[in-house]
Amino acid sequence: MYVIGITGGVGAGKSQVLSILKETVDCEIIRADDVANELKLKGNPCYDKIVDLLGEGVLGADGEIDRSLMSMIVFEDEAKMKQVEMILHPQVKRYISEKIDEKRREGKIKYLFIEAALLIEDGYKQICDEFWYIHASVATRTKRLMESRGYTLQKIEQIMDKQLSEAEFRKNCECVIDNDGDLETTKQEIFNTLH
Repeated sequence: MYVIGITGGVGAGKSQVLSILKETVDCEIIRADDVANELKLKGNPCYDKIVDLLGEGVLGADGEIDRSLMSMIVFEDEAKMKQVEMILHPQVKRYISEKIDEKRREGKIKYLFIEAALLIEDGYKQICDEFWYIHASVATRTKRLMESRGYTLQKIEQIMDKQLSEAEFRKNCECVIDNDGDLETTKQEIFNTLH
């Protein structure tokens, strides 16, 4: 089983690439955000620590951590964001490492793709065979984010400013998938890249 980490800036189309892979390749996909959301649920490892850090104002009516409330709190306070990351990221990485070991033991799939925004920063090199950088121009990414998520230009710039530069992504990734054009071109790039 070959483990490939998928990364790229916001709006680059990582989800689109993962959808293509899911439909066409013998694989499993793990999204770090999905794992983090699970670990934040009541009774799971990160719930109490996050509530202790951010206060009960982060909880929704159901007693679970409200993602949009948490997002608003940490987006305004960089120190809190870092603290939340220090709670979540090691647990997410541990969960993913265990899942990789489990899938290797089962020996049923050819590829395991891991999508994580902080793949490079969080040291996933230790558990991935290679990294793919999903690339799209700033103009394309901005257009996608405005259309699909309704983000303002200011919000997009704030998010992009906090992410790695294109040079950093390219330096740390073995493959670049250009997702700036049409779907067929992206599909061809993926198939040419797979081992």
